[in-house]
Amino acid sequence: MKVLLSIKPNFVAEIFNGSKRYEFRKALYKRRDLKTIVVYSSSPVCRLVGEIEVEDVLCDNPEDLWNRTKSAAGISKDYFLNYFAGRSLAYAIKIKAFHPYKRPLKLREKYPGVTPPQSFCYVESELATPLLSFL
Repeated sequence: MKVLLSIKPNFVAEIFNGSKRYEFRKALYKRRDLKTIVVYSSSPVCRLVGEIEVEDVLCDNPEDLWNRTKSAAGISKDYFLNYFAGRSLAYAIKIKAFHPYKRPLKLREKYPGVTPPQSFCYVESELATPLLSFL
């Protein structure tokens, strides 16, 4: 089983070039044992572009999480704090490696019947099971 995450194209580019080694989330999938994330680059790309190997998942209050991740956040502190405004907990997925696909894929090519998740969904083999996704 894997997790399918929607990520904005500008952040995908930062992950691809290695300057963003954390993917930040307000809420996270429950299955913390999963070590592979399928990356869906959201609009205007709208394609599956690769997979992330997860090294670790961090959870902390936003200020402390920023201090732990800022050197490889790939975003500004202002953006980070605005994203987590009003939250007591923040999550960071530490990226061990990013494996781009040889060619970007339409979602239906790999996971027929699945719509782009607003946040995430679990996927297994070439089939996907959307679960409750939220921001």
